[in-house]
Amino acid sequence: MDCLSPSSLVETVVLMKGAQIGGTECGNNWIGYIIHQAPGPMLAVQPTVEMAKRNSKQRIDSLIEESDVLRELVSDPRSRDSGNTMLAKEFPGGLLVMTGANSAVGLRSMAARYLFCDEVDAYPGDVDGEGDPVNLALARTRTFARRKIFKISTPKITGRSRIESAFADSDQRHYWVPCPYCDQHQTLKFAQVRWPKGKPEVAVYVYDYCQSEIENHQKHWMLPRGEWRREAPGSGKPAGFHLSSLYSPVGWFSWADAAEMFVEAEKNPALLQVFINTVLGETWALRGDAPEWQRLYERREDYNIGTVPNGGLFLTAGVDIQKDRIEVEVVAWGRGKESWSIDYQVLDRADCRGPGLAEAYDSARNSLPYRPNVVRPK
Repeated sequence: MDCLSPSSLVETVVLMKGAQIGGTECGNNWIGYIIHQAPGPMLAVQPTVEMAKRNSKQRIDSLIEESDVLRELVSDPRSRDSGNTMLAKEFPGGLLVMTGANSAVGLRSMAARYLFCDEVDAYPGDVDGEGDPVNLALARTRTFARRKIFKISTPKITGRSRIESAFADSDQRHYWVPCPYCDQHQTLKFAQVRWPKGKPEVAVYVYDYCQSEIENHQKHWMLPRGEWRREAPGSGKPAGFHLSSLYSPVGWFSWADAAEMFVEAEKNPALLQVFINTVLGETWALRGDAPEWQRLYERREDYNIGTVPNGGLFLTAGVDIQKDRIEVEVVAWGRGKESWSIDYQVLDRADCRGPGLAEAYDSARNSLPYRPNVVRPK
């Protein structure tokens, strides 16, 4: 919420999270702050229009009604021409519009200085044939030099997750909390949640450093003394935060609740994705349909390294660049996507500078029995 303040230079705040940690309430607090302290046009996007209506009725209306200062700034919806409807709240100096990611009309209804995108991984891939809903919403903020964008979601599928991608482009902050016994800081990991066999209800957290057993109620001491630490440099404008449900405050989701969910997920693999997404706040990697190893093994062929078998029509070189070396694989390709590994070279740091790389490339290329028409990369 500090990063969402106009006094912060951060432009985009990303929160990749587990369930039951107060993430959406953080966004609702921001809405109240905008109305009271930094008025301007604001767009709040839920996965669907129906969810936007439900959130407005259950949370935003309550937020306004139960705050004296907000109630004075937003007109009573029962008055005529109040500017207070289910999906729009007018206030001095600004307007809050709520819509769903499934409505292209709602996403391009107004220009917005502030953008709140809730549960972005639940958004559709395309809305009314006009493209990605997040990009449509972001386009509404382009005319504002000091815009603020808040993306929040429980992640879903690896490689398809919007919040995972946004977090990867940020400075990747994690929350480090101290041990009540040794005062050393660490991030909370589910691997450190331990319980006697068959008794997940008595789970405790075993600290890495001192191996102390910490009870769930001790989070009440730990959480206020924690600190966010960046794990990537970032550009300064996007700030990313990751928070699992293991940090859920005392009285909400406990370590014992997490242990019980995991035990049930072990019995029913269909529940494991729910556990990974909603408790750990991590993406779920889909299992591929790989063929059995024996079927692949039976299709092996014998050929000499550095030779192109009959059927090879052209060559490609795939390059993996590491800090101290470059690894190159030359592959021959034939019809029907058939391929052969022709050569594999590891070039150390000395070979990776200037003409050394070109010489290594020429050496590998000239070692082939004939020279196919390969375009040398620049």
